[in-house]
Amino acid sequence: MQDTPRPTKDRPDRLAEAWGELVAAARRTVAEGLVVGTSGNVSCRIKDLILVTPTGVPYDRLGPGDLTAVGLDGVQIIGSLRPTSELPMHLAVYRDTSATAVVHTHAPYATAVSTLVTELPPVHYMTGALGGPVRVAPYALYGTEELAAHMLDALRDRTGCLLRNHGTMAYGDSLDQALDRTAQLEWLCRVWLIASSLPGHTPSLLSPGQLDEARGKLGGYGQPGRPG
Repeated sequence: MQDTPRPTKDRPDRLAEAWGELVAAARRTVAEGLVVGTSGNVSCRIKDLILVTPTGVPYDRLGPGDLTAVGLDGVQIIGSLRPTSELPMHLAVYRDTSATAVVHTHAPYATAVSTLVTELPPVHYMTGALGGPVRVAPYALYGTEELAAHMLDALRDRTGCLLRNHGTMAYGDSLDQALDRTAQLEWLCRVWLIASSLPGHTPSLLSPGQLDEARGKLGGYGQPGRPG
């Protein structure tokens, strides 16, 4: 099975390439243990077109003819499969930020942490890579505008957040960046859970100044001219 749809006359190469990248990213969320079954969703933006995983379809079954896309108003433009039920959250991110990719998961450690705290304690400097201490958005029914509003508030000045009793939301300038932030968030949650589970011990936390210092240094991380 091909991973990209055939180019069309008016949307030739980029649309086909983007769908292939989206499907690959969605499959990675399953392979990396961030999603079970069809419990997460992934999207990317090309101008005013939002490509998004369809609801209820296992990612390994997505093929060239399954491309699903909506406008920023949520109206479906391409495809016959219904978009993810979490479309309101994806659209809210695109309307409110400069994101070009969004990843939502039900990652287990992150979901566990979302039930315990209102903000993930800063146990590691990689907290700075997400903009600062990660907030937990209050619970609301999945797929609702209420949940999308809570999520946007939690994402203020951040690139990732937790959703209470639900999972994670992260965005970036590319699918790789959004996926990396999702994986980093899950790792941070795992570290905090392990550290805080030892009887008689309390994890040491980083100060706001230490996080600011780390965030500044992380801004220059990687090789010049190459993706981070």
